[in-house]
Amino acid sequence: MAEAAIKTGSNNFVPKLFTFLKYTILVIACLVVFIPLVVVFLGSFKNNTEFLSSNVFALPTKFEWSNYKTAFIDGKVLLGLKNTAIIIVISCTGTIIIGTMTAYVLQRFKTVLGKVLKAAFLLATLFPSISMQVTVYRIMNSFHLVGTMAAPIILYIGTDIVSIYIFMQFLDNISYSLDESAIIDGANYFTVFFKIILPLLRPAIATVLIIKVISIYNDFYTPQLYMPSEELSVVSTSLYRFMGPYGAKWEIIFAGIVICIIPALIIFLTLQKQIYAGLVNGSVKE
Repeated sequence: MAEAAIKTGSNNFVPKLFTFLKYTILVIACLVVFIPLVVVFLGSFKNNTEFLSSNVFALPTKFEWSNYKTAFIDGKVLLGLKNTAIIIVISCTGTIIIGTMTAYVLQRFKTVLGKVLKAAFLLATLFPSISMQVTVYRIMNSFHLVGTMAAPIILYIGTDIVSIYIFMQFLDNISYSLDESAIIDGANYFTVFFKIILPLLRPAIATVLIIKVISIYNDFYTPQLYMPSEELSVVSTSLYRFMGPYGAKWEIIFAGIVICIIPALIIFLTLQKQIYAGLVNGSVKE
């Protein structure tokens, strides 16, 4: 009896220890994410003197809303948000249309060319993107696209291999019988795609939109390289330019960071149900 009790206690100890470690790691991870956000949020409401002299976690004695006005107007964050929105809308629209069509053709029509394209996509993912930047830049420059919004838009649309594979993953869960029934009723492949397949890909589209929007919104390298002028600033390059005229005024920079976080947060909260549903549906095979 005693030995059985000891053995039972030992068996219960391991799961409890694992649970404790699991939640401890999750709490630490949350603190690592939220503590910098709290510091940035509080610092954005302080004046320069208070920011330099007070504790980073101290509440501001007076909320300086003028920091946000300076960042939004003088720091040209508004211009950056507008340019970023234009690039995101065009890039995401192109990615959804081209990506879904490409995935539909590759997944539904088993041809030798399709296998070659799949192999080419896999091969392309093995090469680091930075190793091809010189060639890509020379191509863009030869078409006189450097210094325009067209350059990053084309790159965002044309290099999105991950989105194609996400769409192909979801297409695996859509029965071929839907295509066959529609074709028997007289529909062509374009009708099948736009009327049947595309609406069923809404969870996948939401998943791709989340990934794509956050990726473009946070990208600094591509806009800085292909759109160096101040008139074509995006969110990331607008914040980078704060290091010039506002290099010593971190409260202004923090206000700009908070402004830039809000749109991404709204987008995520709006689409979080779709992204979670998309991830679950994409992991289930019939």
